[in-house]
Amino acid sequence: MKEKIHPELKDVKAVCACGETFTTRSTQESIHVDMCSQCHPFFTGKQKLLDAEGRVEKFKKKYAKKNK
Repeated sequence: MKEKIHPELKDVKAVCACGETFTTRSTQESIHVDMCSQCHPFFTGKQKLLDAEGRVEKFKKKYAKKNK
């Protein structure tokens, strides 16, 4: 590999909008993020399935096993 062409990585503190902080490596001095694993709905289990116009029920009805 060529020398002195890669940026230097530093340990930086990333700060989330919820207040959570964690350490990572980056070429930037500091990182501010909107969501992290502590406040993201997918990871916290608070994610809700939005049913737009009955699409979920329509899918379940279409692909449900039929009792013969």
